[in-house]
Amino acid sequence: MSTQRQALQDRAIVKLAAHLPDLIVYGDFSPERHSVDYFDGVLMFVDISGFTAMTEKFSTAMYMDRGAEQLVEILNYYISAIVEKVLIFGGDILKFAGDSLLALWKVERKQLKNIITLVIKCSLEIHGLFENQESEEGLDIRVKIALAAGHITMLVFGDETRNFFLVIGQAVDDVRLAQNMAQMNDVILSPNCWQLCDRSMVEIERIPDERAVKVNFLKPPPTFNFDEFFTKCMTFMEYYPSGDHKNLLRLACILEPNPELELSLQKYVMESILKQIDDRQLRGYLSELRPVTIVFVNLIFKEQEKAEVIGSAIQDACVYINSVLRVFRGQINKVFMFDKGCSFLCVFGFPGAKAPDEVIHALESAVDIFDFCSHVQKIRTVSIGVASGIVFCGIVGHSVRHEYTVIGQKVNIAARMMMYYPGIVTCDSITYNGSNLPAYFFKELPKKVMKGVADSGPIYQCLGFNEKVMFGMTYLTSDRNEGYPLLGRDEEIKYFTCTMREFLISNCSRVLMYEGLSGYGKSQILKEIERLAQSKNHRTIAIALTKISFHQNFYTIQILMANVLGLDSCRHYKERQSNLQNKVKTLLNEKFYCILNDIFHVQFPISREVSTMSTSRRQKQLEALFMKILKQTVKEKRIIFLIDEGQFVDSASWAFLEELIRTVPIFIVMSLSPFLDTPCDAASTIMKNRNTTYVTMGAVQPKDIRNKVCLDLNVSGIPKELNSYLVEGSCGIPFHCGELLKNLDRHRVLVFQPMESKEKANVAWNNLFKNYTKITEGLKIATLGHDKKIKEVCDLTKDVRLKNLSPPASLKEISLVQLDSMSLSHQMLVRCAAIIGLTFTPDLLFEMLPCWNLKTMIKALATLVKSNIFSCFRNGKELRLALKQNPASFEVHYRSLSLKPREGMPCGHQEELRELESEVIECHIFRFCRPVMQKTAYELWLKDQKKAMHLKCACFLEEIAHKCKRCRSGDFIPYHHFTVDIRLNTLDLDTIRKMAKSQGFKVEEEIIFSKIEIPKKSDIFPENISSEEIREKVLSFFDVIIVKMRSSEADIILLESCQCEDILEVVTMPLAHHFLILGEKNKALYYFLEIASTYLIMNDNYMAYVYLNEGERLLKTLRNETSWSHTFESAAFYNLKGQVCFNMGQMRLARKMLRKALKLLNHNFPSNFISLFLQTHVESNRLFHYVDQQAQESLPPGKKRLAQLYQQTTCFSLLWRIYSLNDFFHYKYYAHLAAMMQVNSALETQDNFQIIKAYLDYSVHQQLAGDQGMWSKYEIMAIEQIMNLPLKGQGIEIVTYVADTLGFNKLLMGHLELAIDLGSRAQTMWGLLQNPNRQYSVLCWLSRPLFLRNRHTQLIQTLGWLWDLSVIEEHILSKAFFYFACLDIMLYSGFVYRTFEECLEFIHQSEDNRILNFHSGILLGLYSCLAIWYARLQDWDCFHVFSNKAKNLVPRKTPTALYSQGICRYLEGQVLYLQKQIEERSEWAQDTGVVLLKNLETLVAQNTTAVIFHPRLYHLMAYVCLLMGNGQNCDLFLNTALQLSETQGNVLEKCWLNMNKNAPRKASAHDALTAATGTPKTRLDKAEPPADERQWDNADVNITKFL
Repeated sequence: MSTQRQALQDRAIVKLAAHLPDLIVYGDFSPERHSVDYFDGVLMFVDISGFTAMTEKFSTAMYMDRGAEQLVEILNYYISAIVEKVLIFGGDILKFAGDSLLALWKVERKQLKNIITLVIKCSLEIHGLFENQESEEGLDIRVKIALAAGHITMLVFGDETRNFFLVIGQAVDDVRLAQNMAQMNDVILSPNCWQLCDRSMVEIERIPDERAVKVNFLKPPPTFNFDEFFTKCMTFMEYYPSGDHKNLLRLACILEPNPELELSLQKYVMESILKQIDDRQLRGYLSELRPVTIVFVNLIFKEQEKAEVIGSAIQDACVYINSVLRVFRGQINKVFMFDKGCSFLCVFGFPGAKAPDEVIHALESAVDIFDFCSHVQKIRTVSIGVASGIVFCGIVGHSVRHEYTVIGQKVNIAARMMMYYPGIVTCDSITYNGSNLPAYFFKELPKKVMKGVADSGPIYQCLGFNEKVMFGMTYLTSDRNEGYPLLGRDEEIKYFTCTMREFLISNCSRVLMYEGLSGYGKSQILKEIERLAQSKNHRTIAIALTKISFHQNFYTIQILMANVLGLDSCRHYKERQSNLQNKVKTLLNEKFYCILNDIFHVQFPISREVSTMSTSRRQKQLEALFMKILKQTVKEKRIIFLIDEGQFVDSASWAFLEELIRTVPIFIVMSLSPFLDTPCDAASTIMKNRNTTYVTMGAVQPKDIRNKVCLDLNVSGIPKELNSYLVEGSCGIPFHCGELLKNLDRHRVLVFQPMESKEKANVAWNNLFKNYTKITEGLKIATLGHDKKIKEVCDLTKDVRLKNLSPPASLKEISLVQLDSMSLSHQMLVRCAAIIGLTFTPDLLFEMLPCWNLKTMIKALATLVKSNIFSCFRNGKELRLALKQNPASFEVHYRSLSLKPREGMPCGHQEELRELESEVIECHIFRFCRPVMQKTAYELWLKDQKKAMHLKCACFLEEIAHKCKRCRSGDFIPYHHFTVDIRLNTLDLDTIRKMAKSQGFKVEEEIIFSKIEIPKKSDIFPENISSEEIREKVLSFFDVIIVKMRSSEADIILLESCQCEDILEVVTMPLAHHFLILGEKNKALYYFLEIASTYLIMNDNYMAYVYLNEGERLLKTLRNETSWSHTFESAAFYNLKGQVCFNMGQMRLARKMLRKALKLLNHNFPSNFISLFLQTHVESNRLFHYVDQQAQESLPPGKKRLAQLYQQTTCFSLLWRIYSLNDFFHYKYYAHLAAMMQVNSALETQDNFQIIKAYLDYSVHQQLAGDQGMWSKYEIMAIEQIMNLPLKGQGIEIVTYVADTLGFNKLLMGHLELAIDLGSRAQTMWGLLQNPNRQYSVLCWLSRPLFLRNRHTQLIQTLGWLWDLSVIEEHILSKAFFYFACLDIMLYSGFVYRTFEECLEFIHQSEDNRILNFHSGILLGLYSCLAIWYARLQDWDCFHVFSNKAKNLVPRKTPTALYSQGICRYLEGQVLYLQKQIEERSEWAQDTGVVLLKNLETLVAQNTTAVIFHPRLYHLMAYVCLLMGNGQNCDLFLNTALQLSETQGNVLEKCWLNMNKNAPRKASAHDALTAATGTPKTRLDKAEPPADERQWDNADVNITKFL
């Protein structure tokens, strides 16, 4: 039965009937328009309060998850209850008018008495529905009801495309008057209704001074049977369901197909509804909170009572209104009788009908309608209200009776303006501002208190758009304050200065055109050009055009000439006339003066000669005069015309300008938006002129957006999250940035607070990355002056989610215009892509598109790429590169383009599209050009549809949510998915095994057979083997591996490059987002942790921190879960937090996080001496068992245990480093225990890589602790392990890793030659494996031993490789290390590989980079090198700038070589400053020296300071002692440094030590200083490397300049 009913409801005619009353569905009307029908009946007007406020609440909601669907659910919950009640009682819903409805009981007059009683009963029951109910949004919903009865007249009117109906008459007027008297929960009877009803049945209450009455309740007699009464009344209702259909609410639900009736009904329904019915879309599909423009038209007639008279006037007005609206895609939504007269509710911007310049079109239409209707004889008064803003547009009502309507405050405001300001066209302030029309088209009106409108804002009268020129009101305006810099437009201004120079030199005309979309800041550029041109003492005439200007013939020239002739400042036509006489008396015969009358609105006498002239001859005469005036003017002073919005120049003006630039030397600067249509011939000719420079404007760069925001907010810095949101959301368009900022301010998510000094800030997890992107220093000084300082920073309110914010209405409107201009198929593609996210792949999009083939999708994508909806990229690297920099402005050579042969535009367009399709096929990643478009399209989906689409995305993506094939697939957190049940797709065990095997996982049987064995005794390295023999054997082994790798065996080398970063962006991150929306919090948490882990692998600590915070929010909501999987997720979370803190140099926090993780993994780390020694004993026994005894045969650990062990090894690996960094004596025992526990956990995994890594780590730990026997033992064990590995697949990568790590360890321990040998092999192997991330790492550390050994040829070659790799891979860390090495070369080797200026520029440009900014070691080194440089130049101001920057990074201690190198450089800078203090006899010098010496000694004593840095540190200690007069310790430290340099083979340090040692003790302080700090005593521009180490091949090294 339900299936049959559904089939009936799916009929098109039934769907049409649901939008119309029975009065129309079953009516029989003549085809003539207008037609009139008369009948009797009872009218009910129901007004529902609360909906407008609710709509306003939803329309201003902050987040995207609060959309129209929630609103329509609430609206229809209440309205459908009312509709159902009316239909049950036999009523017919005539109209829905926003949040009110009008119902009719059509009966014969003799039946009115009983029907009124029935309707009163219905009204009271409607009130009963809402007595004790409150909506879920906390809004009190109440109704008031008015009833009237009597004669009713129905008008049907319209044109060939649309029909409308209207009920009029005394009963209609009565019901509206009664409704105005009603309060909440009232039922008011009109006087006539009270007269006609059965008074004995109704208890009423009189209304003072009114004939209408208020119903209290019904009082039927005791014998009254309501059921019988109801049945009797329903027999009077012609279309009330009865018999077999008695269970239906409407007979129209079972209408049989009738093409003729269907065609008739279609004319009463809006076109968008017809499309919805034809496409079988859901009712909610068209429900949106949408920015529109409302035009409310009210007509009051001279003879209100005569239906025939009113009918013809309404028919005439309707036909004209419809014709005007159709031009601009506006529509009539409703027609009804208001308090007075007939009202038309017209809407611009309905779904599918959004058009550019909507507000202007609405105002133009309003003025046009006003002018027409004012001349209709039968109409007495025309009043029009225009308002713009967000309203609810959607289908409201019941499933069997509903209508498409608009609800919102803006509808109310338009209606109230129409009634409170009669006889004129009015508009609100948003419409006024949004039109961008000159102020002289409007007049501000006095404010009035309007019913139901709390604050309407300023109200304006629209005066019309006639051709009368308003002189002096077309000046170029700008909202930029005095002193506010023009940000990011240096190149555009440079175009002007160059063109201006050419103009002045050549004395020929020049034209400069700036083309850019609205919001790019074209007016700001012209305003700046006006300022620059005036300062050059030229005559500058600047005007701004509007859309209205385009339709006014010769308007542009009219305005320009008025300015040239000085008429713009004249207040009266007589003054203008006098000025004109003085200007043209020598150029024009007096009898021809009158040709100036029309154009300048003067009143010269009309001569006979002029009166007989044709219009064209007068125009030519006028143009000739203007040309003479301009020729004369330019002889006195150069003229520059500045024209804003040049696309609105009219054709006649273009033609004059074309002639002008050929005849008179003039400079025209013009800004314009892209032409919507083909420009006229004259405009095209000017664009192609050889003297025209046509510049297509690009977006401003991210740093300029940041500066703009800081200046607008008057703060010194903004949060990184806010900066990213505004940079990404604005796409570099200043206007968009401003709108986003206003939106944030409106939602009160911005807070301002004093800037906290870094010294005062206590570091905790919540403020670990609480640093701000700051305004450019030079810009701040230039804007505010040296004396003024901004002391505040901007921050965000707690828990605000910027990514989920709904876009501002102004930007949403731009996107809606683009969407509505697309075909339905393209709209569907964009909407599906919006579900996926900002970035998407064509594979997933194809999966989402219903019933599409691949060819169709590629063609659609190509079209959308061409329309700048999407950008396409071959890979993630291209995408990331594009996101770093916005497209810059560029010059278009239209002349060159016009000379190219074309075979016809359509053919050329098709060819271009085919080329684009080929490009799209090659692209694997697509991205929305503007995030606002993605958000706008996303909001168009219904809630259930969204959920289904997100689920579809998640099912597709989870199959590929793992590491790339190059990285052996698997999880980013090892074995993560084995610990948590996160899969949506359910697969059988065999399928899972096949998938696991294909992705590099081994099944259990394979793991058993491949279980490693730990050799009991070494067969590879006998006990008595020497270190030299071990060295030769190891190097030979690596050489053999390289030979095998070069043989290109397929099973050795994976040729694919790493795709993990792409997987992160297009798979893992979207997957977390989909699960979050689906409410799958456990799954979302899983992927947030995967994302954080991936970012840590990519050295991006900040983004890892961001996603860990996202995960923390979810963890808090899952706090009550006690499953093991949840415990593991918590442990992984704290482990990742610990890694971030470790990388940031916050060791106390890191230790705390790692210990928490271990506790959750049931592996507590000791916290006191007793547990420490007990645990050490246990772990020592385990280690002895694993290493010195044959491992017992045992099954490998399960996947969950493996996941746990991997987490443990990571924690222990970091913990022993953290404890080694601390100065407390007992901490070395904690470090030793952690290192042992790492080895034991690794051995339990039975994984080769983990075991080898643990051996090497343990070896390093023992080396730092000074236990030579143990470190060599574990080093040899690691080497033996790799020699037993199968040399293919992962085995070859492990071998390469060992070569890399061994080489780095040897560098730290000062074995420079061995480090070079191992490093060169490691970089070769990583290169063959095509692993740039590891290769750059080797090149970075390999450059260090080459530098210290003075191997300059190899050093330059290595740095060259490093540079090439950093450029190709866009790798910021490798580039930073490259410049670090370049600065070291300049400071200590005496030659320039890259200039100091280039190094400095890189640091300035990159110091805010989020990856570099949070790697303290590299930045510490760079800043310190700059400080040393400036100290040597005695430039102490610059020294302090960079020394202070370095000082801020010093507390971020990390046990890494980079940090040690950076701190060495920092202390060297402090030594140089100590020298200055001593020379100046500072009272603080002695104390500074003592502290400095202590810091150097502490650094040497620390376990984590590698031996390789000791010679330099002892060298600096020697010099500090020398400065402080301690010669004995100076010699001791010098000899120690020299001995260490000799042992390590540190040639560079040894050379400078010898120079210092041999220098006379009584030499000047400066001489001693330069020797100690590696600076020769010669002048800085004459410095050379040490003489005994200058034997390197100059031809092989690109030395640009000796210092």
